Amino acid sequence: VHTIKGTCGFLGLPRLEALAHAGETLMGKFRDGMPVKAEAVTLILSSIDRIKEILAGLEATEAEPEGNDRDLIDQLEAMVEHGMAAMAVAAEEDVPVVEAPSVQAAMTDGTLVVQTLERPLRPGEVSLDELERAFRETETEVAAPAPVVKPAPAAAEPAEPVKKPARKAAGEDVQEGDKIANQSIRVNVDTLEHLMTMVSELVLTRNQLLEISRRNEDTEFKVPLQRLSNVTAELQEGVMKTRMQPIGNAWQKLPRIVRDLSGELGKQIELEMHGADTELDRQVLDLIKDPLTHMVRNSADHGLETTAERVAAGKGEQGTIRLSAYHEGGHIIICIADNGRGLNTERIKAKALQNGLVTEA
Repeated sequence: VHTIKGTCGFLGLPRLEALAHAGETLMGKFRDGMPVKAEAVTLILSSIDRIKEILAGLEATEAEPEGNDRDLIDQLEAMVEHGMAAMAVAAEEDVPVVEAPSVQAAMTDGTLVVQTLERPLRPGEVSLDELERAFRETETEVAAPAPVVKPAPAAAEPAEPVKKPARKAAGEDVQEGDKIANQSIRVNVDTLEHLMTMVSELVLTRNQLLEISRRNEDTEFKVPLQRLSNVTAELQEGVMKTRMQPIGNAWQKLPRIVRDLSGELGKQIELEMHGADTELDRQVLDLIKDPLTHMVRNSADHGLETTAERVAAGKGEQGTIRLSAYHEGGHIIICIADNGRGLNTERIKAKALQNGLVTEA
């Protein structure tokens, strides 16, 4: 969000800058210790959705859409003020009351210890501990006072200068990052599709040559042809791997969808996802995204009961939708399950009869 805000200020996009600034302020309070509540998360997600809408309009028209987003900005600012007030009250309640020592008793004992209670930090203040830690963590070299050392014996050799491994390590990290970046490149999807098509043609040609070799029983031709067949198979497998993507890419939007449905339906829903690293062909992933989303929506809407219904049935208040993917017998199994009411066979039968899908016979 900070990057978006700074870029908008540079490019002259006031609407986007104002909304990003309000969102960044609230998230900054979360970082400073303000409790994160469900309402705040919903508001942040709504702000992100609005930012996406503005960016989509900007991309389509090459101009920032009109509007001021005052509704969201007011809510963000109100939540910041409310959170700061709550933090101040909580800080005052947590401050222990320490009774000051009696002056007369101190005079009798011969000592007087003055204690100063720490007050809670006001907005914008930084504690000395935080300031000291910031100075310790900075990379700026600061001249330190000369250490007090005992005189060394005359025979002692001068101490070697202290090395600074921190800077060397940082340089090594940069070099390592460059190596990792150099090991991968971005390839256009159309290029991969064309490569896959050419490999498929090569496989067909190989199969034709193998069939000709079997019919003619040409022994001299058989050995190089077998080598060509092996290389073609390896090439096909390698190209197929470049098209494979983890199924988690198709699941990315599901947690947000389930969260929104939970609020709309008044249900407590938890989404569990297992096997997100299971790989599928990119084209298959594109085909199953919408059906997966539809089935998860059905589980939340029709499969899981309301909180009151679950309590009446002796279940926990929170329902669970479990999404898993795994390999089995050369196939990839995708399973969607929930701990709701199950399938009502009578209602399914009546609906099928009503739509003319089946008959009484």
